[in-house]
Amino acid sequence: QVQLVESGGGWVQPGGSLRLSCAASGSIFRISAMGWYRQASGKERELVATISNGGITNYAESVKGRFTISRDNAKNTVYLQMNSLKPEDTAVYYCNMDIYRFGGWQFETYWGQGTQVTVSS
Repeated sequence: QVQLVESGGGWVQPGGSLRLSCAASGSIFRISAMGWYRQASGKERELVATISNGGITNYAESVKGRFTISRDNAKNTVYLQMNSLKPEDTAVYYCNMDIYRFGGWQFETYWGQGTQVTVSS
């Protein structure tokens, strides 16, 4: 069994910063790509950022220059540093990871439970 647990969401004023964390636990053999997605109320889930096992990053245009994704492979954890936050960044943020379990036979995608980020004055 594999579980992803997120933390770090909350309320912040425009221009502020938050750091999200997502830690994977369980029967993990290897993790490849990690990522963050978000879903605003009434909208579809969208990609925020991804990071490969080799550290190659990819960002949505709307967050480039403001958000930074990083990972700590020893801790099976992915982070999202969010700076210069805007009201339009308000959403539930979800992490995901492609994980190869012990006893598994392929990489499978796992999702966190989601953490609310609210940006308002």
